[in-house]
Formats: sequence, structure tokens, C-alpha cells
Amino acid sequence: MISELKARGARWCTRRLFPLLAAAGLILIGMATTTLAEPKMLGTAAWSLPDDLWGTMVAAQRLVHLHPGGLYTQPTALITFPGAAVVLAPLVALTDAAGLSLAHQSPGNGQPVVWLVAGPYTIAISAVALLAADALAERMEASRVKRAFLAGAGALLLWSVAVEWGHPEDAIAVGLLLFAILGLSGGRHVRAGWLTGLAIAVQPLVLLAVPIMLATLQARRLAGFLGRAAAPAAALLGVAAAANWGATLHAVTSQPNWPAVDHPTPWTPLAPHLAGGAVAGGPGRVVAVLLACAFALVVRRTLASTRTGDPWTLQTLRDLLWWTAAALAVRCAFEPVMVAFYLWPGLAVALIASTWNWRALITTSAMAVIVSFGAQSEWRSPWGWWGLMVSGLALTLLLAGLPARRGLRPGRRRSRAGPGARPTPAPRMRGATAECRSTGPLHAAGQ
Repeated sequence: MISELKARGARWCTRRLFPLLAAAGLILIGMATTTLAEPKMLGTAAWSLPDDLWGTMVAAQRLVHLHPGGLYTQPTALITFPGAAVVLAPLVALTDAAGLSLAHQSPGNGQPVVWLVAGPYTIAISAVALLAADALAERMEASRVKRAFLAGAGALLLWSVAVEWGHPEDAIAVGLLLFAILGLSGGRHVRAGWLTGLAIAVQPLVLLAVPIMLATLQARRLAGFLGRAAAPAAALLGVAAAANWGATLHAVTSQPNWPAVDHPTPWTPLAPHLAGGAVAGGPGRVVAVLLACAFALVVRRTLASTRTGDPWTLQTLRDLLWWTAAALAVRCAFEPVMVAFYLWPGLAVALIASTWNWRALITTSAMAVIVSFGAQSEWRSPWGWWGLMVSGLALTLLLAGLPARRGLRPGRRRSRAGPGARPTPAPRMRGATAECRSTGPLHAAGQ
């Protein structure tokens, strides 16, 4: 039994070699940069650490100490679902056992020792997004060279989330969502439902992609999928609300953000103003949800011929990934206050959709990396910074969708036998038992 498990583990590591190497490289470079390179460049002894991570670790510590009523009270500043604290609970249990303090970085605590454990842990768990991207690229029959390139580009994008800002919950949620889409593509609806539910419980931003997923399901499967998708978040929120109803309701519904700290946008004056100079991000996100539902209607119409009980075609999977990227990205267009890592989900999923060909993959990767690192600028112009970032995000989506617009028509692929040759059927994923036709995400506009 042990030898069989070792053999399976070795095969899995070989199969996922590229994202594992990318994650290891990100850990090494991230830790060296935050503790050595950036402090030396800035001429300070203090490490360059992601401030946001500390609040979530405090929330996780309260969970470990069986104090769920403190999840949404200071100093946690937690506004996402409790799953964000749950994923850090093993880290906090380890640091508690080792006697490490979670005291925030300060002039008297410029080098918190806990970062030497928390840094590798948060980057490692964020790598689930790289593993999911590689699994989807493999399903889409991308070559190993393309998958290696995808892993490297994905790690560069992951820097903003995992190293610069300390939000592993975003990466974990998107990774689980991508694994859920992978499950749907193979007809594993029960697994996909539970994975979606876990993703939502960790970070509700993935709710924007749920309408796209629902658009692929038959009516008889909707209730079961929605039940599984809602259960984990409902359970965790129920515990938090029972322990401290007022704090939980305020944090989850108002979604406060601070324009004096982060990047104001043209929507900032229109957002409801809260105490302490904060504004509510919730209303703007409702607009994003409505647009995601509109995207789902388009998907439902264009994929009307897809028989969801069978594995999807390669084209269907690519198209759904593109629409998922668009749904995740639309949030940035209506946020009253923006933070650099908000751009990552749309960029990361668009990158996977671009594995259609080398031109798309290279141009999409280049634009996504430029946008991701450009977003770290401290420029605070509501129209300037926000306008450039949203334009860059839209251009990334365009580059990722370009092959679908110029390439295959629904259910066909171009033949190299000459203009008079009969078109051949669209390729199916390995193991497919029936053909499923689809149209590309930009076909209606481009053709």
C-alpha cells in the first residue's frame, strides 16, 4: 500500500512538475525579496511584508481558539467569508505551537519572525491556482512547453496576490473554481458543485463566475448544484453570525474600503460613505453580478447545442474559460475603490484561455504581466490609474479571445487540404463520448 501511494505521488509530481517548480521559485524569490532585496533597496532594516495578511491571521487565531465571535471585530479587518481564516488555521496552529507572536510589524518589530513561516505557507497554498491552470491546460491538450510557459507566467501574476498583498484566499478560491470548471467539463457535476461551494466560502468574488457555470447545466441539475455551492459558505457564515450577528452582517454586506488608503475610482463619489472615511463596495459589486448574469444569458444562448451530460469539446472549454475571465474581470470596472490585486482573477483565467496558440499565449502573458506589475504603482488619479488598469484588463481579454474570433467556427476546424475540402469535426477532449458544439466568446461580434 505504501509503495503504491509513493508511486502515485511520484506520478502526480511528474505530471504537475511545472506548477510545482513555479511555486517553489515563487517561494524562494518572494522570501528573498521581502527580507533582503527590498529592505536593502529602501535602505531600511524592516522587511517588506504584506500588511493585509496579519489581520487574516488574527482571525484564524480566533478560530483556532474557538472564538468565532471575533472573526469580524478589530483588528482582523476581515470583510470576506470565514473560509479565508479557515485556510490559515493550520498555519496559526503551527505558530502557536512554536510560540511565535502574531504581533503586527511596527518600528519596534521590523522583522516579525512569524513571516519566515507564514510567507512560504501562504505562497504554497496560493499555488493551487497554478495547479488548476496546469490541469486545465492539460485537458485542453496544450503541449508541455506551453504548460511550462503558462506556469511561469502564472507565477509572475501570482506575485501580486500572494507576496505583495498577502491574500492567499483569492488564489485558493480561484483555483478551486477552476477545478470545478474542470469537473463540469468532464460531466462531474457533484464534484464541481462542492468545489464551487468551497471556493465561495473562501472568497465570494468567485460568485461572479457561478452564472456562467449554471448556463452550462441542464435544468434538472440546477437545484443540486446550487445547494452544494451554497452549503459551505452558509455553514461558516451561520457559525460567525450566531456568535456575533452585528459584526458579521456589517462586514459581509457593506464591504467597506478606504479611498484614502487604496485607489479611488470615478465611482467613489457615488458609493455610500461609511464611518472612518470608508465607502461601501457592496452596491458596485451588485452591478458586476448583474453583468455576469447577462454574460451567462449569452453563454446559454451560444452554447444551446451543448449536451452537458457529455464531456465538453476543447472549444467549449476554452470559451467558458474566456467568459469566466470576463465575469471575474467586470468587477474592476465598477469598484468604488480599487486595490492592485483585484485585477488578478480576470488576468489569471484569461491566461489559461489563451493557450489556444503561441501568439495568443505570449501576447496575453505580456499584457497581463504589464498590467499586474503596473497596478502596484502608487499613482492615485481616479481616472488615470483606474482607466489604464481597466483598459489593460480589457486588452488582455481581447488578446486571449483573439484566436476564437479568428479561428474556428462553431463545431468546425479549418482544413489544410485546400479551399474546396470538407471541414472536419471540432476536436473533442480525450475520453469524450459524444460531440458537443459551441461558438467562441467573440464569434457574434467578430464574425
